[in-house]
Amino acid sequence: MKKTAKGSQKRAAAARKSLGKKNFSIVIVGTGGQGLITLLEILANAAKNQGYDTKTSELHGLSQRGGSVEVHVKFGKKIYSPLVTKASADLILGLEMQECLKAAYFAGPNTHFLINKNITPIPEQTPIPAGTIVKNLSKFTKNIDVVDANAICQKALETSVVSGTYLLSLAVLTGVIPIGKEHFKQAIKQSIAPKYLELNEKTYKLAETNAKTK
Repeated sequence: MKKTAKGSQKRAAAARKSLGKKNFSIVIVGTGGQGLITLLEILANAAKNQGYDTKTSELHGLSQRGGSVEVHVKFGKKIYSPLVTKASADLILGLEMQECLKAAYFAGPNTHFLINKNITPIPEQTPIPAGTIVKNLSKFTKNIDVVDANAICQKALETSVVSGTYLLSLAVLTGVIPIGKEHFKQAIKQSIAPKYLELNEKTYKLAETNAKTK
């Protein structure tokens, strides 16, 4: 996360400035079973907690475990449609690297990719190397950060199931997403089932610690 940490203050200022002029658009991509709908709910609640108008959209693959999943969230002063249009995403959060190639349609020069270093094999297909994925994404934007969230969470929390929460928390804590920490923490409490809340709160604290030490 070196690049993200290094430029986090600059990106935070840019994000706040851009939100004063337009809406903030996020696309989250991954595969079934990675908890994208939960992340969508956390984001939507956090934005609402901060007083933004918010709209979300769940697109495809939701019922197929391991299949492609894509969700959109937009927030700002007034939102008329939840769908992010071509080359207009402020952030593309990727829980699986190959899925980010499909989301490149939404990327423009100012888009920021925050990607989990995770490649899920596709049946009867050869996995695309991480370096190749980043090289192709760099044709759209230079703002690309790859974080081994699975390994970080597995080491510290003994599970990688919360890697999405970790990445989303990191995006908020480093200013990539212009939402206050307290609003985001409250959204975690609002969105996570009680039996999983403690684990997700520990995940947030882990991201907070790592964001400070980078």
